[in-house]
Amino acid sequence: MKLGVFMVLFGGRKLEDALDYVASKGLKMVEIGTGGNPGKAHCNPAELLENEAKLKEFKHAVESRGLTISALSCHGNPLHPQKHLAQADHEDFVNSVKLAEKLGVQVVNTFSGCPGDHENAKYPNWPVAPWPNDFQEILAWQWENKVIPYWTEQAKFAADHNVKIGLELHGGFSVHTPATLLRLREAAGEAIGANLDPSHMWWQGIDPVQAIHILGRAGAIHHFHAKDTVIDPVNVNRFGLTDMQPYTNMLDRAWQFRSVGYGHDVKTWADIISALRLVGYDYAVSIEHEDGLMSIEEGFSKAVANLQQVLIEESLGDMWWV
Repeated sequence: MKLGVFMVLFGGRKLEDALDYVASKGLKMVEIGTGGNPGKAHCNPAELLENEAKLKEFKHAVESRGLTISALSCHGNPLHPQKHLAQADHEDFVNSVKLAEKLGVQVVNTFSGCPGDHENAKYPNWPVAPWPNDFQEILAWQWENKVIPYWTEQAKFAADHNVKIGLELHGGFSVHTPATLLRLREAAGEAIGANLDPSHMWWQGIDPVQAIHILGRAGAIHHFHAKDTVIDPVNVNRFGLTDMQPYTNMLDRAWQFRSVGYGHDVKTWADIISALRLVGYDYAVSIEHEDGLMSIEEGFSKAVANLQQVLIEESLGDMWWV
């Protein structure tokens, strides 16, 4: 496995400066935003696809620093019931896949999206309970009419361009658990896999190690994010895991995102890395920073140090067994 970073952390820096900083920390891979929520600060696929010279400059900027692009990421909602919003995210996805093929990048990361509850809905609807029965009817309509048809088509499109789709399992979207990912993969094809982020497993009450085993046995982990979560033992009893308070209400929230090692100890992260190795995952460990208690530089640096410690110890363990 190679340590990398989701470059949206450094969206305020020029691409070259950000790449220099990442390389100076000893990282080997970068995940680059290409639309949707991550934005296009470092890479606008439509522009690069139309300009071969700019495409070569972009590729050289990364490769000349000894870095490899692990994924292009355009997390959005291509199933949004408002057509203009869905179309914008869909176009970002399509352009990201085309650009990934040109760059030789294996994976495009995104969200599954979430539809509305009927054809003329205005907002997404995320059912999370089997009763009242309305929720079951909404869920069935969404998957049969929106989720499966859309992603079946996009999986074929991606496969035709030699690209895999890494869907981030994230609450609020149709694919948010190992079970929903595998359901879609069975229906749409093996181009569909997970961009697995432990932080989103923890706040849903899912053990990331078990999620890795469930998905890894099916060959369904295409990419991996490294981000932590801490559950507040008092606030969770008031607000539950589906806490709707803003992330800025850190003192009162049931849970919050943290840098690696500040929600769960290094031993837990070692167990996660070991599980990835056990199921045959040997690709990027991409650091994502959303820690409201640390600056970008502090959170990033501490995540790097903790993960480097884990990866070094894992490598030494491999050598010992040899």
